[in-house]
Amino acid sequence: MIPLAAEAITHAGKTQLVLAAVLAIAAVVVLIAWAKFHPFLALIIGSGVLGLVAGASPGDTVTSFTNGLGSTTGSVGLLIALGSMIGALLAQSGGADGIVNRIVTRVSGSALPWAMAGVAALVGLPLFFEVGVVLLVPIVLLVARRTDIGLLRIGIPALAGLSVLHGLVPPHPGPLVAISSLNADLGLTLLFGLVCAIPTVIVAGPIFGNFIAKRVPVEVPALLEGAAVSAATVPGSEDYDRPGPPERLDRPERLDRPERLDRPDRLDPVARPEESGRRVTPGFWPAVLTVLLPIVLMLARAVGELTLAKGNHLRTALDVLGNPPVALLFGVLVAMWTLGKRAGMDRRETNAVLGGSLPPIAGILLIVAAGGGFKQVLVDAGVGNVVAEAAKDAHLNALLLGWLVAVGIRLATGSATVATITAAGIVAPLATTLDKPTVSLLALAIGCGSLFFSHVNDAGFWLVKEYFGMTVGQTIKSWSVMETIISVVGGICVFLLSLVV
Repeated sequence: MIPLAAEAITHAGKTQLVLAAVLAIAAVVVLIAWAKFHPFLALIIGSGVLGLVAGASPGDTVTSFTNGLGSTTGSVGLLIALGSMIGALLAQSGGADGIVNRIVTRVSGSALPWAMAGVAALVGLPLFFEVGVVLLVPIVLLVARRTDIGLLRIGIPALAGLSVLHGLVPPHPGPLVAISSLNADLGLTLLFGLVCAIPTVIVAGPIFGNFIAKRVPVEVPALLEGAAVSAATVPGSEDYDRPGPPERLDRPERLDRPERLDRPDRLDPVARPEESGRRVTPGFWPAVLTVLLPIVLMLARAVGELTLAKGNHLRTALDVLGNPPVALLFGVLVAMWTLGKRAGMDRRETNAVLGGSLPPIAGILLIVAAGGGFKQVLVDAGVGNVVAEAAKDAHLNALLLGWLVAVGIRLATGSATVATITAAGIVAPLATTLDKPTVSLLALAIGCGSLFFSHVNDAGFWLVKEYFGMTVGQTIKSWSVMETIISVVGGICVFLLSLVV
């Protein structure tokens, strides 16, 4: 973590710093929610407002912002890019379809909602939220149409599995941003995140799905011609699309990438294998093991740090292999074989899939980087110190503070990642006073808060509404409440873990 440097850019008093933070956050909220500014621009302008009101010189504000932008890009950008490559190969090869079909076809009756929650969580490990949605929704609709279980009993567990993984488990952008901002240990955060994810998916998925399906009857719609994000939006960044109904496309399996349709050297990373003439679908276990490989390596490193002495050769090896960039790079290399060559792709096609996975994440990388700059201005101006002192005087738990701040910003902007970035920046000084496990739990508490009550200013709300053919009221009763349950149950799990670690 970049050391606190409040003296370097401002000597403002506490009241002025609090006012600066409030006005800066308000500026970001208004620009995103009302003026419809792209979050990248809103965060840059908000940083300027923060520095100006706090009394920092323009030069110091710019320096602080660019330092935060650069450090965040270096720590988070690489992981997002590598994770995107694995997800693209999984989708393009048909591996994701194979996982879904294998599980769904072998399960029936009342066990289907539980199976859908499990498969969504598995597929959601490497895939961004919206890519997971466009892959799973056709399966959900077909299963619901062929059975009498009900759309929401099948659909809510699938959405819960995707959303929980997106908000709590690296290498998704939200958890990575919190980990970077708080200087948390990625392996521990991953381990704790998985522990919290299991009960959260169960409660928000099959249990809530069964409850709400009886009270909100929803007819199974015909397969939509498509609902997806604009070309400027990144898979997984459902918080950054405009707060309106998503555009229709020719197929639900395709994201809106019109600039690539006329270029034979570029493949859509979420195209179905049959669209590219694929004849071989990766086996179930090769696809599953490829998805889990980076996760297992990172978890092994965390376990090694907890159980093996420093200097132990096995621990040294695990430290290298489980280092997040190394683990994800190794995962990409294995995926190039299991999901590329063995799926019938030649080297050119595999390279095209990998290259095609990078343009869609450019937007989220810029947003995350700008958020890192905004966070660093908050820290360097001394706002975090003021909040930390106030929380200490009020005896307010750091985990609760992080969760509440993230909830407030999420409700105002509709953006989970903006909520994560801002909340992490505000409570960052508290992290320096906490032990290593608690810092990881703080990152998860912020992630849980950032998922609270998705509503009409969140594009994910409209994506779900359109795909499931629901009214706004039905979407609020089902999707919005489900997101709130995830936030609350996940937060409770984090607080309970803090009592035993």
